[in-house]
Amino acid sequence: MLTILFLGDVVGEPGRSAVIARLAELKRQWRLDFAVVNGENAAAGRGITPRITIDLLRAGVSVITTGDHIWDQKEIVPFIETEPRLLRPLNYPDGAPGAGTIVLETAKGKIGVINVQARTFMQPILENPFPLLDAAVAQMRAETPVIIVDAHGETTSEKIAIGRYLDGRVSAVLGTHTHVQTADEQIFENGTAFLCDAGMCGPVRSILGRAIEPIVERFISNLPAAFPVAQGEVRLRGALLEIDETTGRALRITRVDEPGPSTSAPSA
Repeated sequence: MLTILFLGDVVGEPGRSAVIARLAELKRQWRLDFAVVNGENAAAGRGITPRITIDLLRAGVSVITTGDHIWDQKEIVPFIETEPRLLRPLNYPDGAPGAGTIVLETAKGKIGVINVQARTFMQPILENPFPLLDAAVAQMRAETPVIIVDAHGETTSEKIAIGRYLDGRVSAVLGTHTHVQTADEQIFENGTAFLCDAGMCGPVRSILGRAIEPIVERFISNLPAAFPVAQGEVRLRGALLEIDETTGRALRITRVDEPGPSTSAPSA
């Protein structure tokens, strides 16, 4: 049996510091074989940098997935070509830097990860994910039946559709992007684990990880405002998966909601 941890969107310095501080302990506690983290908001709440990528990987993250903010930190464009464990959505057009899939060897066999971006209410609108997922999954299953999919999207319906579409062909489909953990964890009829949104790793007293007051004022006034990353208590949210390494079928999915260290320092 493989035990895999998937953590939702890491928000700014509080989120990434909490992941780095807690991951080794969680690996021991749950006897983890693999850890996937969505890092697209890890740099001041938007994008990810080479330095943050390296820090997360050194802390024990196996693969970093992303989404619509992948290019917000410009230095990531040349770097992503050099680090295959940092994924961008699969459905960017041909010629985009980086890759949307990876297969890594572990002590219990190979594990594949696919990063895909949904289209409804998302910018930029990327290629249709469904045929691209067909091709990526078929190619990956020639190497391993254990496949984890990060479905980065706004709407519950589209993420559920991706999960249902892939049921029986991948081990898990886990949604990211909304930062709000859903309570619909389940294993579909053909053995694919699903959670519509994993939630975020970030400050609890916040609006999606950002300071409350500027966002409330923005809704009231409609005037532009900066949205700094919030401070205070941090939670790590995601899903813990148990997968049959021979068949790739999910045996169990459990929501994760773990405390992280608080911070009062300014976000970076």
